[in-house]
Amino acid sequence: MVARLFWVLHGPNLNRLGLREPEIYGSTTLEEINRRLHAMALADGVELDCHQHNHEGGLVDLIHQAAARGVHGIVINPAAYTHTSIAMRDALAAVAIPFVEVHISNVHRREPFRHQSYFSDLAEAVICGLGPEGYEAGLKFLIRRGQKS
Repeated sequence: MVARLFWVLHGPNLNRLGLREPEIYGSTTLEEINRRLHAMALADGVELDCHQHNHEGGLVDLIHQAAARGVHGIVINPAAYTHTSIAMRDALAAVAIPFVEVHISNVHRREPFRHQSYFSDLAEAVICGLGPEGYEAGLKFLIRRGQKS
């Protein structure tokens, strides 16, 4: 039996985690987040690929590739594109892969422009404010959801 495949997509500037505004995003690096997610996937018997891109078109291309690769679910932190990217929203709608939207900080306690998401109404779930553990909660949710179907 082939293991189910899940993807984690990290948006712009998340490659700077651990260095960038630690008072908001903490000191955990993207590499550390991905390592924990890979360990979790291994323990649950699923495959996981993690991708980070600073460019909107690159993320759209990855979403299209996810469909072609048979990805079962996506955990996505669109970062700043949360509030601006109709292109990424349209790509996620077009591929119809279940996804969880994740944000490290509680966006609702931040600037008003961060309160609007182009993804939330399409997402299976939205997680914000849990720090890096939000990624783990999102992945666990998608894995368990897939086991029920």
